[in-house]
Amino acid sequence: MKISCEIIKDLLPLYHDNVCSNDSKNLVEEHLAYCDSCKAELQTMDDELLMSHGEQNLNEAEAVKKLSDRWRKGMITSLLKGVLGTLLMIVLIALLLYCFMGFRILPAPV
Repeated sequence: MKISCEIIKDLLPLYHDNVCSNDSKNLVEEHLAYCDSCKAELQTMDDELLMSHGEQNLNEAEAVKKLSDRWRKGMITSLLKGVLGTLLMIVLIALLLYCFMGFRILPAPV
């Protein structure tokens, strides 16, 4: 039974990633035994995977590193802002208590 190259070309990515069923795998392998065009297409998939994805992976890794650095700097900035805000609120509350409520920290009588 001869299967058209178009059907095989639809199945080649699944075959290449080894995620097709056994029946599809057998069908593709039978076709590849006599079709040089589809064999060349499968080889092209291997070549593209090895060459083009390496550069893409490096670019993605660099983007993730930059994002991680920005996130870390943002977290440190947020932490410092939170600590500073908390200290200012404590000082403000203490100042209000001191000025308007007559709250004094006095030494204990001897």
